[in-house]
Amino acid sequence: MDIATNVSQVRLGDRPLVVCDIDEVVLEFLTPFTAFLRSHSYDLLPRSFRLYGNIVSLLDGRELEKADVDAFEEVFFANQHLWQKPAEKAVETLQSLSADADIVFLTAMPPRHHGIRREFLDQLHLSFDLIATQEAKGPVVARLHDGRSLPVAFIDDMQRNLLSVADHVPDCLLLTMMANADFKAFAPPPVGNIVAATGWDHAAELLRAHFAADVLTSANPAA
Repeated sequence: MDIATNVSQVRLGDRPLVVCDIDEVVLEFLTPFTAFLRSHSYDLLPRSFRLYGNIVSLLDGRELEKADVDAFEEVFFANQHLWQKPAEKAVETLQSLSADADIVFLTAMPPRHHGIRREFLDQLHLSFDLIATQEAKGPVVARLHDGRSLPVAFIDDMQRNLLSVADHVPDCLLLTMMANADFKAFAPPPVGNIVAATGWDHAAELLRAHFAADVLTSANPAA
């Protein structure tokens, strides 16, 4: 599949669309990032739903400054293939879903790391279109879906991204999901139409029900 760095390069079929975040959804992030930090004598403590303020020195307990956190993230993403691994059931579930829907990955990772992530996903047999952008996700999903009369769903671990999509694509199924159990306990509860998926098996059930409901509605518009 062609590498996609922007919406105009994505070619959708006449079928449902699933737009999916990567970190903490398709790939584990917090667990491998913690291991990466520990290899540099720092630790990520699960005491609130954020990175900043939760990374401390293993030598003296000092909290890492924001600029230093960003620098560690930059090195981590440049070497993500050495640390990250798929979330449980992510690969097989996405491959199964792709028989009935178009899958597009939408990651907030800096676009300069697109190439290394593309190569890593291909190695995992997840060769779906990949958009890396730091733009708000709602407008991106709206441009992808482009008002089609077909089911659309969005999966992410960050509520601000889900709310952004809710604002721009009102008919979108919104699923929140997170691989790391320690930090998931601090996540804000779902609001509005956001539905919490317990894992990829549950997400697949919700997605297929969303697809099926659209088929029933199309067959019987009065329903």
